[in-house]
Amino acid sequence: METEVLIKEIANKVGTMKLNRPERGNALSPDLLVDLHLTLQKWAHDDAVRVVVITGNSGKAFSSGYDISAIPTELSPEAAEILKASNPLELALTSIKNFPYPVIAMINGYCFGAGLNLAICCDMRIGADHIKMGMPPAKLGIVYHPEGLCQFIEVIGMAKTREIFFTGHTYSGKEVKDMHLADHLFPVNELSKTVYAMADEIAKNAPLSLKGTKRILNMISKNALITTENINEAETLIAEAFNSDDLKEGQTAFFEKRIPVFKGK
Repeated sequence: METEVLIKEIANKVGTMKLNRPERGNALSPDLLVDLHLTLQKWAHDDAVRVVVITGNSGKAFSSGYDISAIPTELSPEAAEILKASNPLELALTSIKNFPYPVIAMINGYCFGAGLNLAICCDMRIGADHIKMGMPPAKLGIVYHPEGLCQFIEVIGMAKTREIFFTGHTYSGKEVKDMHLADHLFPVNELSKTVYAMADEIAKNAPLSLKGTKRILNMISKNALITTENINEAETLIAEAFNSDDLKEGQTAFFEKRIPVFKGK
């Protein structure tokens, strides 16, 4: 029997989704992301779920990032059709942002790359005090997509977004809060109890108030998006980096566990 890559549970109007690829550090595979998207779409159509908690199904990792090597297997026809037409990461992140009720990231382990982007798209981030977080695109020769950068700017501000993307630094302990990557940090044995106490408090509030407030906040945040002309230029920059020798060097160095030697071409 194949293991579920995303475990879903509902209790007391709180929906939990556990990223379940421990052998890959809960890396975000296309099939996991499509499952997350479809689950949120389903939960959004009724009031059975008034808060969502996303976490890793292991104490070591929330998510190590996007797994570009993962090839989906045994997808449902609906999921297969979605993958043909859409970027699964963008689908999942958009579904989190647009879910009508609050979404909490319960960060119970290290959180990098697209995994951190996923957490940033949640309405709140609550972590264990041992977690490590970072964005490594600059160390891999990648130019990050503009919508993702906007999502970071919205949460942590322009200056801190510049720092985490330019340095590729790994943050831990007090640094995580100083960079606003997590709103609260708790000892790991208190994390789940604390998060679900907050989720329960939210779930008991007026549904129309929760949905209305989130919708208006999303309307406000959309005013910060860049223009179509800027997006076209950004896509050119992304493609240039994607086709570069530096990207190949960054990936090779990562797997060989050495410092990359970039040449700017």
